[in-house]
Amino acid sequence: MSAQPGSALRHYVLGVLLVVYTFNFIDRQILSILMESIKRDLQLSDQSLGFLSGFAFAAFYATLGIPMALWADRGNRRNLIAISLALWSAMTAACGLAQNFVHLALARIGVGIGEAGCSPPAHAIISDYFHPRERATAIGIYALGIPLGVMFGLFLGGWINEAFGWRKAFFLVGLPGIALALLVRLTVPEPRRGLSDARVDDGERPSFQESLRFLRRRPAFLHLSFGAGLACFLGYGLITWLPAFLIRSHGLKTTEIGLWLGLLMGVVGGIAMFVGGVLADRLGRRDIRWSAWMVSVAFLVAIPFSAVAFLVESPVLAMLCLIPSTVAANFWQASTLAHAQGLVRLRMRAMASAILLLIANIIGLGAGPWAIGAVSDALAPRFGADSLRYSLLVFGALGVWVAWHFWQGGKHLAHDLGRADDPA
Repeated sequence: MSAQPGSALRHYVLGVLLVVYTFNFIDRQILSILMESIKRDLQLSDQSLGFLSGFAFAAFYATLGIPMALWADRGNRRNLIAISLALWSAMTAACGLAQNFVHLALARIGVGIGEAGCSPPAHAIISDYFHPRERATAIGIYALGIPLGVMFGLFLGGWINEAFGWRKAFFLVGLPGIALALLVRLTVPEPRRGLSDARVDDGERPSFQESLRFLRRRPAFLHLSFGAGLACFLGYGLITWLPAFLIRSHGLKTTEIGLWLGLLMGVVGGIAMFVGGVLADRLGRRDIRWSAWMVSVAFLVAIPFSAVAFLVESPVLAMLCLIPSTVAANFWQASTLAHAQGLVRLRMRAMASAILLLIANIIGLGAGPWAIGAVSDALAPRFGADSLRYSLLVFGALGVWVAWHFWQGGKHLAHDLGRADDPA
């Protein structure tokens, strides 16, 4: 494609990628609503469940994102997404066949391997279809797959679990992704690199080491990446453990949790995701620093509300107090991912996303659910069923650290964005 794509095509591609990312998060997060049923059936500890939802997935998802990104920066990104989608969908269905911890861990590893090939090439494709002035908004729309996937995963998982059991929940959410993979392969065009930036692709293919050296000299990228990691620690920890917290401390059923928590994560999280992208584009035109600093403000505001949410006895008040935390957990995505695309050379874009996601997911998706589960187990002799409540309360204070990284990252943005085409 040498000409600028039409608006209809750009928005079709963005819409298809949004659906793909929604399936990504349905399959990734459905485990959270099913954990109590799996715990009883397979006799697992909280730490084991945290490992399944965290490291078993994240170790492969994050690290294999690097070779997947090399493929994406050198080859056809659309084909990579289609193959990855088919793989993770099949492995999600395979989770329903698990008879013990090892079987479930192996299936979750398979999901992680497949999902490693989704976001880095998707971010690069979106960046080639949308101008830098629209990029945070476009990536924010793509990132709506996170709250939508969590919402539908909770809705479907909670209902199917109550009606048919946790095994059928994995089957029914996993298998449709194989048909979606075929749609991606047949209908999404691969764009020319640099199409929306008026930048020329010189054909150079930097290695992982060259890309890493390039990014290490960008303080904005480093601070935004570690800020994203800590934000993921809190966000994935909440997504993973809130259903269990509401069951243990408030006595709710999975159908109730699926409805109310799904609305919180899906509607509130989705609005925050979209507004975060639009606001980043608008603030960035006036002062690029505020596209990162707005995230700092959101996390600082959320801290006292999250403390109240884990201490009150009313589940309704707890849900209401979780709204600011849900906003903060979704506010950083669009601006950070868009800046990662703008900070690097054209054939480093997928790699930049992969490295950012490696940092974010090892800290967040890998350590977050496991650490909260481990602290909950440690507190159980003293607090019993409320141990998870206090574990979540302790980790909520990390919002201060998140805010600091995004503030520091904002200070360096303008300078580092101006060096995107410097030699590696």
